[in-house]
This record gives sequence, structure tokens and C-alpha cells, in this order.
Amino acid sequence: MKEQDIIKQIETQIDNLDLSFKTEKTGIIQTVGDGVAVAIGLMDTAYGERVIIKTSDGEEIEGMAMDLREDEVGIIVLGRYEKIKEGDIVVSTNEILSVPIGMELLGRVVDGKGEPIDGKGKINAKETSEIEKVAPGVITRAGVNTSLATGITAIDSLIPIGRGQRELIIGDRNTGKTSIAIDTIINQKGKGVYCIYCAIGQKNSKISQIVAKLESAEAMKYTIIVNASSSDPVTEQYLAPYTAATIGEYFRDRKMDALVVYDDLTKHAWAYRQLSLILKRPSGREAYPGDVFYLHSRLLERAAKLKEENGGGSLSALPIIETQIGDISAYIPTNLISITDGQIYLESDLFYAGIRPAINIGLSVSRVGSKAQVRAMKQVAGRLKLDMAQYRELAAFSQFGSDLDENTKKLLTRGDRITQILKQKVYSPLPVEIQVLIIYSVTSGATDNIPVEKIEDFEVKLIENFESVHQDVLTEIREKKELSDELKEQMTNIISEFATNYV
Repeated sequence: MKEQDIIKQIETQIDNLDLSFKTEKTGIIQTVGDGVAVAIGLMDTAYGERVIIKTSDGEEIEGMAMDLREDEVGIIVLGRYEKIKEGDIVVSTNEILSVPIGMELLGRVVDGKGEPIDGKGKINAKETSEIEKVAPGVITRAGVNTSLATGITAIDSLIPIGRGQRELIIGDRNTGKTSIAIDTIINQKGKGVYCIYCAIGQKNSKISQIVAKLESAEAMKYTIIVNASSSDPVTEQYLAPYTAATIGEYFRDRKMDALVVYDDLTKHAWAYRQLSLILKRPSGREAYPGDVFYLHSRLLERAAKLKEENGGGSLSALPIIETQIGDISAYIPTNLISITDGQIYLESDLFYAGIRPAINIGLSVSRVGSKAQVRAMKQVAGRLKLDMAQYRELAAFSQFGSDLDENTKKLLTRGDRITQILKQKVYSPLPVEIQVLIIYSVTSGATDNIPVEKIEDFEVKLIENFESVHQDVLTEIREKKELSDELKEQMTNIISEFATNYV
């Protein structure tokens, strides 16, 4: 080769030489165990930052920086922590941990990281979003004034929930907490509300049953299941509700309405306590770390109804908490009660007495109140809660004496029938016009002469009669959402005649 050719070739190589370089913030794993690793040497790492742990086998495992100290970083491992050894390299990515979001997730079951676990293949989500976000400020929020109908008469009439509200469902084990949440999801069919059901620490068999129930009700078309089961690592159980909130915010921030159910946050608090103890954080009451209140407040504050100028979308939250022997004054329940906009308290005694849903009206409250009700429901259910409270008090005292005045007997008679009319089978949500009809039938006094044991049969036949003969009345309630004087008179006459013939 000639000298000139060699020089030309060298010049070409110099011109094409890539002088760019990439720097990485790296550290070394110091200790690892139980899904948590501690690394030294990671400088300027942010809370929630995604890191990559490079094992000696050449595998890369994701993690999230969770505990920031002066000379070391606590990392929760999002994978097989058993493969990680002391001395492995960990690399910062300068990115906050993100999960896939979008319409592509509808109808799917994903894990705590947003990855599909339903065997239906990859989710081709076009967008991702950070798992931890600052909640919308007060200035961007609108007042809650639109009903989020659950289809459960006792709730929609007495403890109404609005779009953008955070309503706690609280009660002992096996009192019907999850059933209320699933009924609410089923009832959103055709209402334009996208639903996210987040299961934390539940059995996979239970989640399979829930998915089957939602599919049979055609509710999976607008629902996403986020499942971090009891057999999954505690790190995923910790991340799952934040993943669900991030997925829900996709709809809220695009002028849509969404509902997220957290089932349940008791197990989420347990998962966080476990991680915190492994990270050697100082523990306080019941061994929970000092920031356990912030754990749930920053999650639930993300539920909001936005002003029109900020998009007008909403994200509602139904967190679920399990109590022990009805103790609502325990640490985690009191935290959640103070964060949320009300609670639905389910009582074991009522459940075992056959009153289902087993809602204790006296201890349940909605801080949004009638603002989240349609006007027709306000008209028929205005005094219902007061009547029920008086009934419960009188029922307790009436056991000690037989001599009751006529007014007391009337209140007890009405209360017995209201109690029966508010009973409802699971997975059978009712449209608002049917709820208005059955409440009006009992508050108008038409059912006072019907034996208590026949109230359920009367309710079924009354609904059948209106659906077959007086469909125009139901249509008017549904469309106008208000009871005019003429409509009230018409309903009174029809119900009275039907009750007379029924007796």
C-alpha cells in the first residue's frame, strides 16, 4: 500500500472517530435480602429513581431507590433478588420509575409494575408515566357535584359518593367490603367511568373469581386489574396502589372519569412496614415507620375532580380497610378516616343477622352529602337517614317494654320496612330510577300494611309491574332526574293501588 493511501485512510478514521462519551453513576451492592438491597457509591440519586442492578451472571434487574442516606441508598428490588450478590454493580438511570398507561390496558390484568400477567400477550402501550406524582393542588380542583352511582340503594340514598371523592369502605373480614366495590364497578357500564381494581395481598384464586364475575357482567371492557397477590414479592405489594393511581390519572388528565379501588390498604401498610423494618428505619406505634400517614395521604390525594379549565376529568377512590373485631380506632383505620371524605362502615352483627349490605348507618358518613345525588334521590331520601337513626334507637329501647305509643309504633313499623327494602343481593346493582321507586314506595307509607317478611317479594313484583306497565314513569325519572308534583301523585296512586291489591 502506498504512503499516500495509508495517510488518507488514517485521516478518514480520524474524521469518523466517535469522541462522544457517556458517564454513568454507579455504585456497589453492599447487602441484599428479602427484596431489599443496600448500595454504596450512588451519588445524587433521587427518591423513586429507577436503577439497574447488573448481576455477575450478566442479568440486569430493575430496582427503585427508596431510602436515601448520606453514604448509602436503600433499593427495593423489582425482580429476583436471590440472583443479586454483594459486590454487584448498580447503575442510576436518572429516571423516576414509570409504568405503562393508556387505553391499551383496558380488559387486562397486570402486576404491580404494570406488566401483563393474564396470558394474553404483551401490552403495546404507547405511553408511560411516573409512578409517584404530586397530587393536584387545591386551585385546580372543582367541587364534587356529580354522582358516582354504586347501584346499591343503601349507599346511593344514604351515603352518596361523587366523582372525585375518596370514600373509605371499612369493616371486619368477610363483611362484604369487596362486594360493594365490585358492584360499583359493574354499575359503571355505559356511564363513561373507567375502573381500576387494585388487589393488594389477595389470593390469586379470589382475583380469578373477580375477573370471571366482571367478564360475565361485561365490565372488563372498561376495567383494568392491578394484582399484587399474597404470593408476589412485598415490593410489588407496596408499588401496586401507586401503579393503579398512575393508570387512573391517564383518564383523569384527558377529561375522562375514572374510579380506582384499593383492596386493601391494610395489607399495603403491612408491606410498607416490612420494607421499612428491613431498611432499618426507626419504628413507632405498632412498629410502623413515622411516615405511614404520608404513605396513604399522598396516594389518596391524587383522587380529585378537576376544574373545567384544568380538563374537567375526575379520579375517584374507594380504599378498603380491614378492622379487627370492629375496632375503627386502630392506627391505620384512624389514619384513613382522617384522609378520606367519608366512610362506609360494615358491621359483622348486621351481616350475620342477614342485613346485607351490612352498613351501619350511624357510623357511616359522606362528607360530600347530597351534592353528589340526583335531585329525584334527594326528594325521596331526604329524611331517610334520620328515620333510620331514630328507628335503631327506638328498636333498642322497645325491647325493654311492651307499652308503646302510636307514634313510636309507627316509626318502628316504617323502620322495619325500610331495613328490608334496603337489603340487596350482591352483584345486582340497580339503576337510579328503580332505587327512587322502591324508596318512595316505603317512605310514602304504601308498605306499612304489608308484613315485613313479604316486603322483598313486594319489591320484586312492584319493579316488574312498573317495568312492564308503567315504563313511562321510570323513563321520566331517568331522563329528568326529578320528581314533579304530577309525577309524585301518579306514583302514589299506582303504588297505593298495587299495594292494596297485593295485600
